[in-house]
Amino acid sequence: MSIYTTPLQFGYFFSLLLWILLLIRGYKNQRLSDKLLGWIMFILAMELQDYTFGFAGINFLWNELNGFPRSVSLLFGPIVYFYFLAQTNRSFVLKKTHLWHFLPYVAYVLYKLFFFLQGPERVEILHQSTLDLVMTYVLRICLIGSFVYYLSKCSSIYRKYRKWSLDQFSNLELIDFKWFRNFIFCMIFWLIFREFMHVMDVIFELDFYQDWWWNLALAAVAIYIGLKGFSQKQPARISFDLDKVDSFIKHEASVLPEKTVSTKGVDSEKVQIAKKLKEIMENDSLYLQPELSLQELAQYLQTNPALLSAAINQVFGKNFNEYINGLRIDEFVRKYNADSNHRFTLLSHALDSGFNSKATFNRAFKKIKGSSPQEFLNSQ
Repeated sequence: MSIYTTPLQFGYFFSLLLWILLLIRGYKNQRLSDKLLGWIMFILAMELQDYTFGFAGINFLWNELNGFPRSVSLLFGPIVYFYFLAQTNRSFVLKKTHLWHFLPYVAYVLYKLFFFLQGPERVEILHQSTLDLVMTYVLRICLIGSFVYYLSKCSSIYRKYRKWSLDQFSNLELIDFKWFRNFIFCMIFWLIFREFMHVMDVIFELDFYQDWWWNLALAAVAIYIGLKGFSQKQPARISFDLDKVDSFIKHEASVLPEKTVSTKGVDSEKVQIAKKLKEIMENDSLYLQPELSLQELAQYLQTNPALLSAAINQVFGKNFNEYINGLRIDEFVRKYNADSNHRFTLLSHALDSGFNSKATFNRAFKKIKGSSPQEFLNSQ
């Protein structure tokens, strides 16, 4: 054990442990996102494997397995992409049409196996040839292109998912947006740092101990991804359909012209839904349910979510999240004013008004009222 071997070994075996635990949990709960996150941890472990074994003095990878297709980097981008799709849509399943994403990796494996199966002598000849040099650069370009392509797609999913959620859930604390953002940032940091070290290696011909730093960064990223990913929130009813969300976002942008109530230019069906919604909120106070969603509210009104969302957007000039939290804030102010002796705290009133946490309450209050709860109450 040394300062070089211990961190890498910890990151390596930790990643393999999380790989197994996530696969078990994924099969047990029938959750594809857990299985895919498990395979992400496996890929991170494989990225650490060469240096972990090397610093431990194990040369099996360079002797008996010299030339074997050990790299799984080309799998990283597609699996991360499918993980994002599965995590934002519980009903997402891998189909045959998705297999083309893995063709670059299959081509790499076939190319490496073609020479590896011919024996060590043929592999050694290949390593000294121009073909190997050219293919090394081709592989590197493919890897960088794959990382950029899939991480950009994941970033697009994150942005659309966040926007879509505002019109689906009254309580966004159910969804861990920070996890998606930090996951992308961690991957970008590690990949940029690795490429930077690769350039430094070419320029200064660094030895393995100097190359160790990007492996240490990878070990840190793997530990964070494993811990955070395993403990993240797992909403059971998320059904974000990427194929339909673009039209939804464009539609939403076209029907949020102002923040005032207006029925001008709105068809009668949506006006009637909005009228019925207002009556139900006044009579039944559904906004007091902390986990109220657009889907549940649509079922209560016996209409479809898309039509209800359009009615809220066009008549009230708000998205679903703003509409429900606005009603909760009005309820909070009523409860506070009725509590003339101030027997209850602000948080108690907030929880009784449908908010599920202090952070959610403060964030929503400042967004809608433009000030903190205490500042607003003092001004009254």
